[in-house]
Amino acid sequence: MAKKDYYEILGIDRNASKEELKKAYRKLAMQYHPDRNPDDKQAEEKFKEAAEAYEVLSNEEKKARYDRYGHEGVRGGYGAQGFRDVNDIFSHFSDIFGGSSIFDDFFSTGQRSRGRRSTGVPGSDLRVTLNLTLEEISAGVQKTIKIKKHVKCDKCNGTGAESGSSTKTCPVCQGSGEVKSVSRSVFGQFVNITTCSNCNGEGVVVDVPCKKCMGDGRYQEETTVKINVPPGVHEGSYMTMRGEGNAGKRGGQSGDIIVVFHELPHQYFLRDGDDIVYDLYISYPEAVLGSEIDVPTLNGKARLKIDSGTVPGKILKMRDKGIKHLNHSGYGDELVRINIEVPKKTNSKEKELLKQLSEQPNFKNLPHSDEKNFFKRFG
Repeated sequence: MAKKDYYEILGIDRNASKEELKKAYRKLAMQYHPDRNPDDKQAEEKFKEAAEAYEVLSNEEKKARYDRYGHEGVRGGYGAQGFRDVNDIFSHFSDIFGGSSIFDDFFSTGQRSRGRRSTGVPGSDLRVTLNLTLEEISAGVQKTIKIKKHVKCDKCNGTGAESGSSTKTCPVCQGSGEVKSVSRSVFGQFVNITTCSNCNGEGVVVDVPCKKCMGDGRYQEETTVKINVPPGVHEGSYMTMRGEGNAGKRGGQSGDIIVVFHELPHQYFLRDGDDIVYDLYISYPEAVLGSEIDVPTLNGKARLKIDSGTVPGKILKMRDKGIKHLNHSGYGDELVRINIEVPKKTNSKEKELLKQLSEQPNFKNLPHSDEKNFFKRFG
């Protein structure tokens, strides 16, 4: 089963601050703590997922690898630690909040407020698949695409309020952005804090909604986006365009565009890493006598020398005619694979010449297979 996106698990934006990351993890850890969900395997799995996501995203180096390569970039990192049970996870994260366990508050009677959320609701990310030819991949290219996304409302400047209107304190959460509920059990008192659904955690609501965006602070339209593709990208790799996704509600931070690269099949070439493979078909006389032939490359054509006596299947290398390396300078090679083309039809004159040729010493005594020994075994 494919692993879930770490940002999706924690319910945060890719540009979330460390404090927002910590806050999101703390909320999930408290929600799915095994003591609060006894004998609930699903809750335990969610608890472990949140712990894994936080462990990666709270580490700048691991987060950078994950943002660029996804789960492949951090494979072997978290799982290699070999957590045996949830208690290992507890101890692993016990120093996140100033040296004390984040679970100390489970049995606290305190009513500590975490304050209201920053202005607006973050926008969501957009995923775009970009088709590229080998020529574009080799040299790098700038692509211009059209997408539909939420953009900031130009009438209310993203506030969601009609001109002359303003915002007011949310009557449900009284401006805190959160709603608290208290319950008791044999373990003590639990304080459950959730985001206010009336104001989406902002603590304020619009008095008179903007007529153009209906109080959302944004509306959907088709926009043009320019994508600068570096040379050497691979099928399935991706890049992140920060802040180019859907605009947030009422001034919230914009999401990202995740551009996934798709390599289109080529008419002539197959890709092998940064090398390209080309199948060249030559005639039997060209293979025997040698020749010079123009072959296609990613940048036009180039002259290739065929030595006399070239056999089918031989690979000829044309240096630096492949794809530009993604992470360092230089290019791959073009590998030309030799094939002998045999005519399907021959006329009488050609047949006579071939018959005469086959009787010549260098053709008559060619080493085929060890057929004499083969027939002796079955004779």
